[in-house]
Amino acid sequence: MSKNIVKKFKIFWAWQDEKEEIWLSEMAEQGFHLERIALPGWYDFTIGEPRKDAYRLDFQSLRSKDRESYLQLFADSGWEHVGNMSSWEYFRREVQPGDTPDIYSDVESKIGKYRRVMIYLSILLPMMIVVKPDGSDRYGPFLYILEGFYILLILFLSYSIIQLFRRINQLNKKHK
Repeated sequence: MSKNIVKKFKIFWAWQDEKEEIWLSEMAEQGFHLERIALPGWYDFTIGEPRKDAYRLDFQSLRSKDRESYLQLFADSGWEHVGNMSSWEYFRREVQPGDTPDIYSDVESKIGKYRRVMIYLSILLPMMIVVKPDGSDRYGPFLYILEGFYILLILFLSYSIIQLFRRINQLNKKHK
């Protein structure tokens, strides 16, 4: 028996993980259950009975032996690991009446997630600046398009770091 798979495209940025979690939960209520995340923005859903599922995302870069115990910790807490995309891990759990499931027990842990993403992007940004395309003639007129794209990418990474910094500050203010 083959599964009915529906593909959806929707973009969420690193600081919008809570919006992505809400969207995935809304999809489950409509009977679309996350099967896998193919690429950023590309989701595969299995069609089934509507359910009230909570989805949570975490950002981790773990070695394989650490990853096993990390995933086991979530499984022991009732979370199903749906998949991952890059260093983003996707978890789901059916919501029981009166239940407000979360994978973080405190605000500091949630802030830690955003810091990990920010550090990752902060390492990537200088590397991109260093490996900038050279101005040689071998690219010809394509060089202008390549440099324009490159500048946009650097600006977007910078903007992402700023947005993550703002998200951390919001959480710090709520925490105090």
